[in-house]
Order: sequence, then structure tokens, then C-alpha cells
Amino acid sequence: MGSLRIIKKDIDFLVSEVISDCWVFMYINPDKKTDDAIAVINDAVALRNDLYNRVNAHPTENVKKHYKAVTMDLLKGVDELFVRVSNLTK
Repeated sequence: MGSLRIIKKDIDFLVSEVISDCWVFMYINPDKKTDDAIAVINDAVALRNDLYNRVNAHPTENVKKHYKAVTMDLLKGVDELFVRVSNLTK
């Protein structure tokens, strides 16, 4: 298990990449599915806030299991968001 600082940096980096891809999509395609891209951004921010709250919860038991679950939820959530961004171009 890495430190909490590393987990938080991973959360920030991956979520910011999703948001960046949405902004690039909206910049390249100003008239195409802007509302859907904004919805993906809002979901990315909600995912970030949820994961930060879970990281800051500091469980007393099964600490490694808790942070591993947070990391897996981060990867799964960001993957779903990237799939949604990819589907915007279709």
C-alpha cells in the first residue's frame, strides 16, 4: 500500500485527465454533444469527491483492504468515464 499522498495524487491525476479529454473534445467539436461532455465532467468531479471522502475516512480495521478497494474503484470509475468520452466521438 502506498501512502495516502500518493493515492490522492493518483486520484487527482486520473480525474484531471478525464476532464482534460472532455475539454479537448468540446474545443475540437464545439457544436457536438457539449451537454454530454459536461455530464462526464460532473461525474468525474463527483467520483473525485467520493474517493477523497473515502480516503480521508481512516478505517480502524482492514486498512489495506479499504485502500485497495478505493484504488480499484478509482481505476474502474476512471475507465468508465474514459469509455463515455470515447463514445462521444461516435
